[in-house]
Amino acid sequence: MTTRRIIILGSTGSIGTQALDVIAHVNTLHAAGRSPDRLEVVGLAAGANASLLAEQAAAFNVRDLALREGDPTRVTGAGLRVGPDAAERLVREVDCDLVLSAMVGLAGLPATLAAIELRRDLALANKETLVAAGAIVIPAISRAGVMLYPVDSEHAGAYQAFRRCAAAPPPLWCGDETVRLTLTASGGAFRDWPAGRAATATPADAMRHPTWRMGPKVTIDSASLMNKALELIEAHHMFNLPASKLDAVIHPQSIVHALVEYADGSVVAQLALPDMRLPIQAALTGEDILPGMAPRLDLAAVGSLTFYPIDHERFPAVRLGLRAIEAGGTAGAILNAANEEAVRLFLDPVAKLPFDRITDLAVRALDAVPVRDVTCLRDVLDADAKAREWVRSAYTKAGAQ
Repeated sequence: MTTRRIIILGSTGSIGTQALDVIAHVNTLHAAGRSPDRLEVVGLAAGANASLLAEQAAAFNVRDLALREGDPTRVTGAGLRVGPDAAERLVREVDCDLVLSAMVGLAGLPATLAAIELRRDLALANKETLVAAGAIVIPAISRAGVMLYPVDSEHAGAYQAFRRCAAAPPPLWCGDETVRLTLTASGGAFRDWPAGRAATATPADAMRHPTWRMGPKVTIDSASLMNKALELIEAHHMFNLPASKLDAVIHPQSIVHALVEYADGSVVAQLALPDMRLPIQAALTGEDILPGMAPRLDLAAVGSLTFYPIDHERFPAVRLGLRAIEAGGTAGAILNAANEEAVRLFLDPVAKLPFDRITDLAVRALDAVPVRDVTCLRDVLDADAKAREWVRSAYTKAGAQ
């Protein structure tokens, strides 16, 4: 019997709250003798939701906390760290076995790099970590010899499919035997809209995702399929695959999450109902396969599974992701930052950026901002800042037209 100590970065978000549910579930299994390990939460980090952070700390008896901003008086106790570097200080000052990185954007990157430096296994639910900084994160993981567990339905699916022939942990899995990794996309809110209609879509329209319930930014990215572009960049780093071996297809049912094609012609697919608690549990429990919280898949009840190619004229973001992979260096950071800034303008009730200009600004930013090599975190942050400034400037010059 062992206890696995866990720090959750982004505990008050969707992934963080579901992770705590999974931890409670696994510990119930452990108490009943059905899990070899007990999971102990030793640290929680949040952005600004101090009230929920305090509730979580009380429920899981967690002393060591971090709050980036917000009202710290809502959180009692001597173990609270406050400020922009609070999450990193939490990771450096609290011993643990695994860090779940689920903070939105690049805010969690310093804490994630600190976890790797301290040789702690990493459960990664933050796309930006690898999209923007994969060139330094993956080598750091290799040097530290730690495990990287994906907390994302598509990458977790690929992780399971690669086990067929994998002899080493990521990012060392994929060799010549892998012909192609295909990620699936639900198609987002505008999957069935006529071409051109999305140009006048409102944020409320884009938030009506047909399958998943996620935060605003990720849901908007799903509507433009930028989320799939970012996931392809993430897969490139995570599984050591070039752009030529990566693909994506529309799969409305969201049952098949990833397909791995091997040189012998076989294709291994991972199937599960769309429930994030499944990949979260897989990441938190490592190699142990335990009874899960997610409902069971009944293929007869599903009836049929359909797939069709992405219309790149309607959804140009996916090709943009492959272009960023081929460009390398800071291209991923530029694309990610430009898209984030454009999504912010789309959601802003004053700016009211048209939906179809989100990807357009990302394309133009990747053309305009020079791509540099990534040698350190500063390179990533500089590219991020320049891309954001370029998008803001381009929007202002256009007069919001």
